[in-house]
Amino acid sequence: MNQTVEAGKTLLVDGPASVAVTSGSVEVFGSMLNKSGKIVIREGKRLPFAVHEKATFEISLGENANTEEVEGDTVPISWIESFEEISHFQNKPITVMVLGTVDSGKTSFCTYLANKLLPLKQKIAILDGDLGQSDIGPPCAVAYTFVTKPIADLFDLKAKNAFFIGVTSPSGAADKVIKGLAALRKEVVDANPDLLVINTDGWVQGEEAIKYKIQLVEELKPDIVFCIQQKDELEPIVNSLGQIRKVIVEFPQAVRQRSREKRRNLRELGYMKYLRNAKMQSYPLGWIKIEENEMLPASVDYGKMTYASKIFEILQMKPLHFSQLQNRIWMVIGKRRWISAHNIEKVEAFTQKKVVLIRKGDEQGLLIALYGNNRKFLGIGVLREIDYARKTLKVFTPVSEEVSTVSVGKVKLDKNLRENPILTQESETDLVEFKNLA
Repeated sequence: MNQTVEAGKTLLVDGPASVAVTSGSVEVFGSMLNKSGKIVIREGKRLPFAVHEKATFEISLGENANTEEVEGDTVPISWIESFEEISHFQNKPITVMVLGTVDSGKTSFCTYLANKLLPLKQKIAILDGDLGQSDIGPPCAVAYTFVTKPIADLFDLKAKNAFFIGVTSPSGAADKVIKGLAALRKEVVDANPDLLVINTDGWVQGEEAIKYKIQLVEELKPDIVFCIQQKDELEPIVNSLGQIRKVIVEFPQAVRQRSREKRRNLRELGYMKYLRNAKMQSYPLGWIKIEENEMLPASVDYGKMTYASKIFEILQMKPLHFSQLQNRIWMVIGKRRWISAHNIEKVEAFTQKKVVLIRKGDEQGLLIALYGNNRKFLGIGVLREIDYARKTLKVFTPVSEEVSTVSVGKVKLDKNLRENPILTQESETDLVEFKNLA
């Protein structure tokens, strides 16, 4: 359909949709649109098309997509002032960090800053630290890239490198997120950018979240922290940041709150993007390192254990796989096999070690990351099977390069790359060692 919008108004488009400007002057997040180009808007995303000169749009709307005209420009004055302040900085690189709650406009603000600074011939890097709504790297990872041309959606950029965390929230993985962001920040700075914009996740409520954000600022050492807030939701963090330069910026008036389902759908688009053209690959366990996994790399085959036969006698069966660590014994049994709780207790008494029981197939669907030499992120994959007889991992992945390290996450995907429901408490107990990989 075609739609004409008068100057001084903004056309808001909710995806899934595609939009092309056929006449007039239009801006999206600081970028003037090319009349020959088309912008694709993902489901769950909204883009504001600010009209400077009467414009005609050619719009194609998908299911549940929508358009709305509003008066004025939805970009807040404080965003313009923030860009102007950064443009006057003399030191390089300038490092800015963006804080805000979920759906506060953090990614839009980062996009706006990058687009406005590009005409000044700036070398701009964006470090994306939002695990659950990652735009630059795959979900469950932090990643960075360089912006070389105006962009409406950071999702369209390709990551230069990433650090896999394996979860969709920093809660419970804060130290690993900080470690990953610090490592990527060093890599970015070594490339001599003029500006580094660090986007963050929306976890800001509660003592643990506040502590995490303070540690993040202390580790990454931004020159300015931009705090997007509607009322005073960031005040506990702002008041704890000491002398560092802090700037409060407004929520954009057109911001839209997304449901948990919408945020999950956006993640699933990320899985699909990074698993495009995937196929089955097999990796011998002896050739790769499985990072932070207590079971596979550190496991001792039962053939090397002097009391294995006694344990099998107590269990009244021989597991598919059996290994021991310093303070626990790990067993894999078939899906339809059963071991009595009494016999497990007897093994624990005999070995003085905790027994962790896993059923074959429980690993199916786990999201993993694959790394090459020198810690280069190669991509993600889905673990389809651990073949204990052949001692190989079977992985669905587009990665074709030589893999040296595999990092296993806690998120499971089905064969359609949809996130599986959270496991029951009973399943979590059974799988505690397998799931506690990050």
